[in-house]
Formats: sequence, structure tokens, C-alpha cells
Amino acid sequence: MTWKQIAAEKKSHQLDSVPKEWLSADLPPSEALSVIDFPGESHALSTLDVEITESSVASLLSNLASSKWSAVQVTTSFYKRAIVAQELVSFFLIGKADSPNFTDFRALDEHLQKTGQVVGALHGLPISLKDQISIKGIESTMGYVSWVGQFAEKNSVLVDILESLGAVPFVKTNICQTLMWTETFNHVFGRTTNPYNRSLTSGGSSGGEGALVALKGSPLGVGSDIGGSVRIPAGFCGVYGLRPSYNRIPYAGCVNSLEGEDSILSVLGPLSNTLDGIKTFFKAVLSKEPWQMDPMVIRKRWSEEEYRLIDHGNGEKLCFAIMWDNGVVVPHPPVRRGLEITKKALLAAGHQVIDWKPYKHAEIWKNFNRSRVSAPAIPNFENAIWNAASAEDFKVSTAPTGEPVIASMGLLQDELLSRLSPIGISAFELWKLHKIKRDLRQEYLKHWEETVSQTGTGRPVDAIISPMAPYTAPPHGMNKTAQYTMWCNLLDYPAMIIPVTKVDQALDVKQPRQQFYNVDDRENYERYDPATHENAPVSIQIVGRTMEEEAVIAMSEIVDKALRGAKSKL
Repeated sequence: MTWKQIAAEKKSHQLDSVPKEWLSADLPPSEALSVIDFPGESHALSTLDVEITESSVASLLSNLASSKWSAVQVTTSFYKRAIVAQELVSFFLIGKADSPNFTDFRALDEHLQKTGQVVGALHGLPISLKDQISIKGIESTMGYVSWVGQFAEKNSVLVDILESLGAVPFVKTNICQTLMWTETFNHVFGRTTNPYNRSLTSGGSSGGEGALVALKGSPLGVGSDIGGSVRIPAGFCGVYGLRPSYNRIPYAGCVNSLEGEDSILSVLGPLSNTLDGIKTFFKAVLSKEPWQMDPMVIRKRWSEEEYRLIDHGNGEKLCFAIMWDNGVVVPHPPVRRGLEITKKALLAAGHQVIDWKPYKHAEIWKNFNRSRVSAPAIPNFENAIWNAASAEDFKVSTAPTGEPVIASMGLLQDELLSRLSPIGISAFELWKLHKIKRDLRQEYLKHWEETVSQTGTGRPVDAIISPMAPYTAPPHGMNKTAQYTMWCNLLDYPAMIIPVTKVDQALDVKQPRQQFYNVDDRENYERYDPATHENAPVSIQIVGRTMEEEAVIAMSEIVDKALRGAKSKL
């Protein structure tokens, strides 16, 4: 068969695996842009289904532990809502065993009934997983037609841990081909759209997770992040998402592009509609001592002391620093407004807020991924960590079926793989880039430490608040940069996404500008039209120090509480 026939057959099989009685007969018209509220109104869901799927992770776990709701009942409700979400934004890949198989879930209910005890901290909780996270007996296509029919022989370490905690990995979600785009589109399962505005991207490469969690088709999802792939979908889809430091969450057993690339590590991170869901996931996974199963995981247990912010004045008065722009590309008006809302809320809550002076963000971007801005600084235009091996890995993966490597995430594919050199770079050239990266990390640490003279707390800045992109969710194919997320990957800073507001045409008016940092900055300004981004979520990013996940979660809760308090007074 040709690659197109293989893809069509797989898509048909996917549709056939869905129970027909769970399909919606009342879908909104294709021209309806916002579908965020539709699942809760769909006739495909019962009143109880809606109650279950709109509950927080904490509420779900409580009701499961008390036997008010069974694992079968909860999983069924989320399957049904997930299928509605699939019909709306095309997030869905495959459920466990290709269709709802309730044997494992009934075992959870039977255990609780017999013993009176839950299996673990995540007993009965459905969890969605990005396609690359292996589940035994399930395909991980990675968006490649050539990988269709390759079934995992064993679980990834994370799946083993989740199941030991009583969780129910119930569905896998869509990604982009190669896993290296900030959008979600491939030849097998197509394009995932944004539930707040279907003409806009859900982000990538964990865009299926972002869209599904936003539509409450999953209470908790897991994506991966090498340059923003958890945070960009979380921000564009208006949910919470955490990029942890290298090697805190086990990655072993996942499939990937660029296997063996250790220059900048991909990490797994959670997405949820509540910060409590993020904390619950992180704390539960670490309780299983994942360093005993994945040799790359740092031996660092969950720290209640760090969560109580003992190194940050016990959280009583924090000093946040806002990065209004990174000195490379100025964010659009709604992004700026989100930062201003956050500053006002934190000041009202009694915290201190200062400006963050961006430090060498252009150099950081150049080290990670070349662009037109990179050219003056790097003599060999193609030399950057991200594309050190060129497109060879992608071409090898697509060769068996002749599937083309996708050249653009745009609706019209009008560019070749122009961002990549036709050949890779030498090991010596890569080592030089590693040296630059190490120096940048050292210099950025010094820059952060020197803020002690500005905070008034006797400490350096507790956390940086920055945009997660220079725009809200853009039209498909127009997500042109990951500069506002990638710097955390290169410096290995944990970062949390928090939704703040939504684009408002009346408030987010385009203002005239005469001066620009560079051509990318000018083009970003020229592309902005508030009408295009109408209803798109506006999110911020809370950035902490390496291995400070507990503190980042706690400080994010403080920021989120301040924002909610400010909204309640409006």
C-alpha cells in the first residue's frame, strides 16, 4: 500500500473503534469557531457524565475513594466526553486496547470493595497521554505513517508507575509529525484545532493534550517538552502546564525523534485544568521513587519544605520580576495586558513586583535554534543545537513508506525544510555549542543572583513571570517561534503556565510602533490583528530555578490565588 492508503486505513480503523452510541448527533456547524462549552451541553453526555467530567482532580479522587463514583463510571464518562472532543477538534489517537476495555477498571473497583483501600494515590483517575508515551499493546505512531502497526512490547516507566498508583491511562493524544513543531498536524490523524477558536492552533507538539484537557475530556494529561511542547499547548488552550527540570519525571520507555540527542533533554510534564491536578501528579509519581526504574531520574523526593517555600521567605512576601519582552520579539497587546493584570493582582495581594531585565535571550535562541536573527552571531548559519543532525532522523523515519517529511504546519505547505542544513555538524562543532550553552547558564545564574540588590527581601528574585509566547494562539501554520519557552529548556528552569484572561478586541487594540528589534519583531507586529485572535486564552509563565518544581508549584498557586482574588472584586 502507499503511505496515503496506510494513513486512510488507520484513520478509518480509528473511527470504527468508537462506540457509535457515544457519537454526537448535534455537533455545531464547522464554521462555529468556539466549541469550548459544547461538550457540557451535548446530548451525548448525561447529567452525571457532565458532573463527573467537570470535577477537579481532587474532587474525582475523593469521590472515587469514597465509592460515590466507581472507576468504571468515571472512566466511561471521560471516554464519552473525549469522543465529543474528538469530533470537535480532532485530538484523539487511540484508546486502551483500541476501544474501552473495562476489565482493568473493574479490578480497581473490586479491590476497593474488598479491602476498603484505594490502590494508590491516583486510584481510578483517567489520565491521557501524549502519543510517544508507550502503553503495552498500543501503537505510538509519532505522527509517522511508517510507524503505523508498531505496537509497544511494554509500558514506559511512567505508565507502569501510573498504573501502580491506580491511575487509568485511557487515551493517547495527537502530536505533530517528528515531534519538533509547535503545532499539531500529521498525515495519520490530521490537525488538532483550538477549542476556543478552531481557526487557531492548539500549539504543539502536545497539542492533542492541550485541546483535550481544555475541553475537559481528560482531567489530567501528560505531554513532553523540549522547547515548549507542554507549555505552548497549555497556554494556547487556557490550561495549566508544568515543564519540570531535566530528569525529575521518568522518560524511559517513551519513543522519540532524535533518539540519543542529549544536548537539550526532553522532559515529561503534566497538564490539567487546576494547579492541584499538577501537584497531585508530580507528588504521586515521585512517591514511587522513579529513580529505581529509570537511571536518568534524579534521586530527589517530593519536598514539603520546598513546597512551603522555606527558601523564599515562607511565601509571606515574594518578589516577582516581570519580563515584559525578551529583547528580541515584543509580545502582542493581549499578552502585555495579561502581564499587567498579574502585576496588579500580586501587588494587591501584598507581594513585590519588579521588572526583569532580559539577559542574552538572542544568544540563547541562537544557541538553541538558528533563525534569521542568528545569522550575524554564528558564522556557520546552520550551526545550532536543535538542528545539529539536520533532517536525517526524520527522513529515516519516513523512508519505509515514502511519506514526505512535512515541510510546514501551514494550511498551505509553501516552504521546504529550509530551517535545516542539508548536512549535520561535526562533533567538535557541537561541543563548541555545548560550551556556549554552559557559559550562558553560568552567566544567567549570576544575573539572577545579582537581583538581590533590587528586591528588598534580602533574597534574589523568587520567580520570573514572562510571556509563554509573543502572541496568543495564532492561525494554523503561523506559530513561528518558541523563544519565550525555549530559554527555560536551555537553562533548565522549571516553568508553569497559568491562564489569566482572553483576547478582547476592545481592550487589545494594536498600537503604532516605529522601532523594532529586528525583522522578526517587525513581522510579529505586522501580523497582529485582534479580530484574528478573538477569544484566545491569554496565559503567563512562572519560571523558577533548576530543581525547584515544588517551589514553582507553590508560587504558581500564590499567583493563581491573587488572580482569582482580583477577578472576584471586579
